[in-house]
Order: sequence, then C-alpha cells, then structure tokens
Amino acid sequence: MKTMEKRFRQNINELLFTDLADGEGDIVPIIADGDDIDLEDVDVPDSIPILSLRNTVLFPGVVLPISIGRPKSVQLIRDAYKTDKIVGTVAQKDPDNDNPGFDELNNIGTIGQIVKLLEMPDGSTTAIIQGRKRMILNELITNDPYLIARVRTIPEVKPESSSKDFDAIVGSLKDLSLKIIKINPNISPEASFAIKNIENNTYLINFICSNTDIKVQDKQKLLEVNSIRDRGYMLLEFLVQEIQVLELKNELQSKVKSDLDQQQREFLLHQQMKTIQNELGGNPLEKEIEEFRKKAESKKWSAEVGQIFEREIDKLSRLNPAAAEYSVQVNYVQTLLDLPWGLYTSDNLDLNNARRVLDNDHFGLDEVKERILEHLAVLKLKGDLKSPILCLYGPPGVGKTSLGKSVAKALNRKYVRMSLGGLHDEAEIRGHRKTYIGAMPGRIVQNIKRAGSSNPVFILDEIDKVGQDFRGDPSSALLEVLDPEQNSTFFDNFLELEYDLSRVLFIATANTLSTISPALRDRMELIEITGYLVEEKLEIARQHLLPKQLENHGVKPDQISIGKSVMESLIDKYTRESGVRELDKKLAKIIRVTAKNIASETKYDTDLSEEVLEEILGPPRFVKDIYAGNDQAGVVTGLAWTAAGGEILFVETSISRGNGKLTLTGNLGEVMKESAVIALEYLKSNTDMLDLPDNFSEKWNIHIHVPEGAIPKDGPSAGITMASSIASAFTQRKVKKYLAMTGEITLRGKVLPVGGIKEKILAAKRAKIKEIILSEDNRKDVEDINEIYIKGLKFHYVESIMEVLKLSLLQQKVKNPKKISFE
Repeated sequence: MKTMEKRFRQNINELLFTDLADGEGDIVPIIADGDDIDLEDVDVPDSIPILSLRNTVLFPGVVLPISIGRPKSVQLIRDAYKTDKIVGTVAQKDPDNDNPGFDELNNIGTIGQIVKLLEMPDGSTTAIIQGRKRMILNELITNDPYLIARVRTIPEVKPESSSKDFDAIVGSLKDLSLKIIKINPNISPEASFAIKNIENNTYLINFICSNTDIKVQDKQKLLEVNSIRDRGYMLLEFLVQEIQVLELKNELQSKVKSDLDQQQREFLLHQQMKTIQNELGGNPLEKEIEEFRKKAESKKWSAEVGQIFEREIDKLSRLNPAAAEYSVQVNYVQTLLDLPWGLYTSDNLDLNNARRVLDNDHFGLDEVKERILEHLAVLKLKGDLKSPILCLYGPPGVGKTSLGKSVAKALNRKYVRMSLGGLHDEAEIRGHRKTYIGAMPGRIVQNIKRAGSSNPVFILDEIDKVGQDFRGDPSSALLEVLDPEQNSTFFDNFLELEYDLSRVLFIATANTLSTISPALRDRMELIEITGYLVEEKLEIARQHLLPKQLENHGVKPDQISIGKSVMESLIDKYTRESGVRELDKKLAKIIRVTAKNIASETKYDTDLSEEVLEEILGPPRFVKDIYAGNDQAGVVTGLAWTAAGGEILFVETSISRGNGKLTLTGNLGEVMKESAVIALEYLKSNTDMLDLPDNFSEKWNIHIHVPEGAIPKDGPSAGITMASSIASAFTQRKVKKYLAMTGEITLRGKVLPVGGIKEKILAAKRAKIKEIILSEDNRKDVEDINEIYIKGLKFHYVESIMEVLKLSLLQQKVKNPKKISFE
C-alpha cells in the first residue's frame, strides 16, 4: 500500500512540476493522503500572516501551486518561508481588488504550510502550499508590511465510522466525479486515477471541492460547512448541476459539429460537382437561370412584377439545388414566366359572324346570344370594356357548358373550363402560400396560364355545387373573382401579386340558384335557360345531334334517315328530360346499330320506322301523358315542373260521410298540403257562389289524392287545381274537357303567378291539352315563348279563384252523380 501511495505522490509531483515549468497559469489541485491527525498535527501561533487568494479556495489536505504576483504577497511568502512556513489563506470577496483590506476578506479560511517556493523563468514566484486546518479570523493586528491577524482554528465535525448515509454520499461523489472527468474534455483523464486511489473520505471530499468547476463563492460556502457529511451532500448538489450543464453543452456541441460537418460535406460536393460541370461545358443550373432571365426580357409585366422577379431569381441563384426550398423557388419563378402578363387576343367584332357561329352551334338560347352580341357591339363602339359576369342556370343537358365553347369561337378567344362541383378547399381558388412544400397557384391562375392569354372565355361549371367545410369557403373566395370592381387586382396567395382578371369573360353555369350564396348571386348577371319544347328538340336533333353522331361513327347521311314522326316517338317514348343529353345517347345507339349492319353487310331499311326503333331501343320507357277525360267529378288536370321538364298531374278528390276530416295523400310536401287547406277554407267562406250550404263540409270527410305516390311532390302551383277539384266533388259538376291549370291561391281568393311556364306548356301539348288557365301575371312568360310552339293552345289569364271556377266547372252534372245531402 505504501509503495502505491509513494508512486501516486511521485506521479502527482511530476504532473505539478511539468505544468509549472511550462509557465501555465492554471491551478492544478493535488492532495496529500494519510490520516487526519497528520494534518492537524501542526503548531499554529496566535497570530499569522494572511495571504489573500483571488480565484481559488484552499481546502485542508489539498496542495495547491499558487502564483504570487502582488509585492506584499511576495514579501509575505518569502518571510514565512524563512521561518515556520505557516500562513493563513483566505479568499477575497472581490477578485478584482488588487489591495484588499481585512474587512474585504471572507471570515473563514485555511491555515496552510508552504511546501516549496519556486522562482519561475519569467521572474514570477510560485508557492506550493498545503492546507492544514480551517480557521476563522478574529482581529487584525497590523496591515504593514502585509496583513497579520489573530486566528482561531475550527475543528471538522466528522461522521460516525459506521454511517451508511455518509458512505452512500461518498460513493455518489466518486461516481459523479469520474463521470465529469469522462465527459469534460478540459480535465485530464489522470485525475480519475487520484479519485480512485484516495481512501480517506475527508481528503476525497476536500479534493473534489477544490477540483470541481464551480464559482469561488460556492467553494467558500463548502469550506464554511463544519460537518464533513453536510459538506459532501452540498458538494453532491453542485456536481449534479455540473453534469447537467456538461451534458447539455456536449449535446449542443455535437449537434453543431454534425450540422457543420454536413454543410461542409455538401459544400465540398457542390464545389466538386461545379468543377466537373464546368469541365464538361458549363453549369446547367446557371444555364437555367440565364434562360429564365432571357424569357423575362420579353415579358410585358409591370415594373413592380419585374422587380419581384429579379429579387426571386437572385434568391434562386444563391440556393443549394439539394435544398427543399429550391424546387419551390423554381416553381414560383417558372409560374411568373408562364403567365400571360399583358397578353390579350384580338376580339372578332363582326356581329354577323358571331350570330352565325352561335346559331350554328346551338338552337334557341336567344337571350344568351343577344347578351353576347350586345357585349360585342359595345366593344366595337368603345374599344374597351370590362367583361360581364354571366350565370346560365337551368336543368341539365340544355347546353349551358357547351355554349361557352361557341362564345369563345364567336369572339375568337381562348377557352378554358374549370369544374367547381364538390370543391371544398379555398386554396383551390386563391392558391397555397409558397412557404409550403408542394405549394402551387390556385386553379384560376393555373387556367389563365394554360390559356396563354389574359382575356379567355372562362367557364365556371357547376357553381351551385361548391362545398364548404373546415378548409374554408370557396364561394367566398369567388366573390373577388366574379366582382368586376375587384377582379382587376385579384390576389393569388402563391404569386403574392395582383393579377388583372377584368378582361376575362366569366360564364358560370348552375342547375339551381337556391344553393348559391346571395352575395355571389348578386355579382353575376343571371340568365335562365329553360328546357326545350318537343319542336325545339326535333330541330336540335336534326341540325346538331344526328350529324354529330353520324360523323362520330363513320356513317354517311344517305345510309340512315329518321323521319319527323319517328323522331317525335323517340323523344316522347324514350326520353323524359328538359335537355337533350339522353336523346343524344339514344341516337348514338341507333347509329351504332346502323354501323354494325353496314359493317356486317346486313340488309336494313335506311328509313327508320317505329317498329325498328322499338327493336333497337326496346319497349317505350315512358308512357305519354294522357288526358283522363271529364267523366268523373273531382278529377282536375294540373301542371307541374320537374328537373326533367314539365308534367301533367291529376288532383283527385273523394268525399264520404263523416265529420269534416281532411286527408291528403300522394307523398305531398308541406307547401302543397297548405295549398289544399287554403283551397278548402276559401270554399267554406264563399259557399254562396257555388250554391252550397255554409256547413257543407261538416258532414263529409274530404280525401285529396295526387297519383304516383312514390314521387315526392311539393310547391304552391296546384292551389287552383285543388280548389277546382274540391268544388267539382261537392257540386258533382263536370270539369271542362281538355283543360289544365296552374297557379297559387291565397285565402282572399287571389291567383298568384308560378314558375316553369314553358316546361308546363310542353307537358300540356304532349297530353293534347287545348286550354290552360294561368295567373294574369304569367302572361309575360307566355309572350316570351315563340308563337310557333304554342300554336293550338288557348290561354285563360285570371286574377281570382272564382274566375277559375267559372272557366273550369260546367253546369252539366257528371253521369250518375253522387247524392250528397247536407242534413
């Protein structure tokens, strides 16, 4: 054991003198091993010289090399070294004070013994001092030539030898000290040798106190603790904090080093790649940026856009191609270059040509055509005009979307179409901010880019089917697009620039206006496109659908002929729609069968007959609406509007003995039920006009039924039909033959106008109706219809329900009238 201690002391001395010879200013803590009695066995005079320490604290048992620089301190050390070599070492409160007084020293210090005095090569003096006992300063004796004071030694309070708590503290201190030595690159690994070989627990705690990297004030606090156990516990807290700081510092340094290594690696690889590319004939990235600049020279954008482009292209040239932001930046610059800034196609202002193109492509739709021609006329006179925002609404298949192509063709403009059906995300309109990976401009800007001009005909298809959820409200984003006062400065989130949409001709299409927000509806010019009459469908099929299908299937016009009567049968019996989409499909089926016969050289009749039509398409899908006659009281023919067009419906009223109960059947909606109640209440309040008693309904139950109960029905237009049906049932009078009616009724007996007049007239003509009763306010709707389509129909315009009853009910009773008693 003594051999090991001797070798340990020799190694420590070698380490000490190596550091001192090198002239380093560092403090190298050393400790003497042995028993506590060895340290305490020293004669301490009543008064001793006091050496003030700047940046360290001397602990009992620890040997410290201390550089002496102040003249007073040099004289003190030399005088003491010549006598008993005993000095008092005390840490000064302010390390920056070059001449501290007695009151500027801490109260507790350590009595030290000078082991050796060394004169260094640079002329400075170093004293090797070993701490012996703790002491407390009592009073100052003199301040000249250096501090001399009376002191009193302080005994150490040592734990019991069998204290497990103290043993645990010492073990933890050893483990933490070894861990600190391992993770702290500034501590020599040889320090762990000292930790492992110090067996005296008091020496070990003092050695670690002296060696740990904590503030001088904290070391002074440790020195002032009398109990060795409490000193060790306090030291334990300091070591835990030091480990946490070291681990965090190492983690940060490791991360920074890793990031720097990666950046240096990428930089070196990039430089090598650049060198190789230059050897092979130039850097493709620089060539790409140069091409961008050349494209920008021909752009007609504003000065503001030009400045932003230069800023973004400079940013692109500085980016590393491997960076995630590089692709986003390239996409942004490419989008700026691809947009048609200031590029407009020249409009064809020949009104006759525009009329010819529109008529050739579409039959009817006169209101839309007139609006386009008006716009062209103003452009021709004024030279510049903001484009209108049109909204074409009507049932499916009437040509709303295809009309956009014809408008573009007539105006000689580019054509783009954007479907809004099911759109939920606002970013689809305004775009994503380019800070996101995968960001792109909105579909408005994308379609303008695809069109290649800033004044295309832009179809916003199915605008009534725009959705709304947590991602935003696209219909609100469309407010800016479709407002002529705002769309000249449309802001796209991706571009972060304003783009002029004021010369784009927007045409929106919708099946209904009810799902379009009022604010959006207010910004558009609404044009209703109603369903086609049979005569119109005949012309559309003859002029457009049939020639298109012949061309699509390679069949010549002389190889198939469809007469007018067969075409009418095809329309009436195999299609039931407002538009012509289903008719187009049926014609395609007929032409495909003809093409098969031609290809297989099968004989067939080129004039299509109704028998052959049934062979090709099967039995008729729809039964033609048939007028039911007027042989039964209480049955009145009404007119209804559906999404597929107009239909006739029959309102049937039956009465039976009872207590005045009203029953409504036929899958009727709330509005239609209310119409029945209003009709009955009006008749109750005007019984004298029908020669009925005041209590005519109290003894009879009334049952109103509308056939085809599987089909939901609603709306106010059956009001006058129900009133006529109830009146006919109670009076048993016949209803005028071949008569149909539609109109809303009020409690005052007023007849109000209803919609869908054109489709209802179409249904009436199909059912061979000859007379129709309408509200006076619906006269204008009939006048808008081409006279050729209403030929053979007689219209009665009324203002009150009594006029309706006079026109609809004959004085003649039905055959076998029901005996009705009101007693």
